[in-house]
Amino acid sequence: MKLDIVYGIHAVTTLLQRSPEKVTELWVVQSRSDKAMQRIIKLAEDQGISVLETNKGQLNQKVDGNHQGVIALRQPSVRYTEKHLEDVLDNIEGTPLILVLDGVTDPHNLGACLRTADAAGVQLVIAPKDKSAPLNATAAKVACGAAEAIPYIQVTNLSRTLKDLQQRGIWITGTAGEATESVYQANLTGPTALVMGAEGKGMRRLTREHCDFLINIPMAGEVSSLNVSVATGVCLFEAVRQRQS
Repeated sequence: MKLDIVYGIHAVTTLLQRSPEKVTELWVVQSRSDKAMQRIIKLAEDQGISVLETNKGQLNQKVDGNHQGVIALRQPSVRYTEKHLEDVLDNIEGTPLILVLDGVTDPHNLGACLRTADAAGVQLVIAPKDKSAPLNATAAKVACGAAEAIPYIQVTNLSRTLKDLQQRGIWITGTAGEATESVYQANLTGPTALVMGAEGKGMRRLTREHCDFLINIPMAGEVSSLNVSVATGVCLFEAVRQRQS
């Protein structure tokens, strides 16, 4: 069985807090002994997890990214696939708030979107299988544990999936620069699937055509658009604000 690799201070800390039983081994760099690392080592030792000290060079060989001096080996996590979509939707508690990422190909942006979605209480993140970032170790590190907490499902036909959501009574709200209604004017209190497009290109044409509403984020300066993870945070937390009012 091939083990998954989780790396980075925040990602490993969250893993040890949420799912320590899945961690088989912890690798830490010898030269780092600050409070954050001491906390990780204590969490591991309290759970009887082997902690192996090594040098930075060996950790660099194990991952292609900023491991911050710590790597955890864990049992393979549950990977949600399209066949799980109906069950996940059926088991959503409360008013649905779903995030749809159309054309987000950078794992760093995916990880940041997952982290924001988890913080905002999103129950499900959907993306097309083509031209979308995979949920790899880089995305998981940036997500800081959110990849373990929120289902990320890639679908074959995003347009068909949006239709299925509409049949469930979920309104599809897409973000587009040319929209006449701002996110602050929109009603996001009901069952909502928020669609975020790729930077620059935005949503694909077919995705746009399946939206019930289009909204924009008002821009006051010279910059024409925001990073997709930042824009996702703006929109999701406006939905949170409305739902808590």
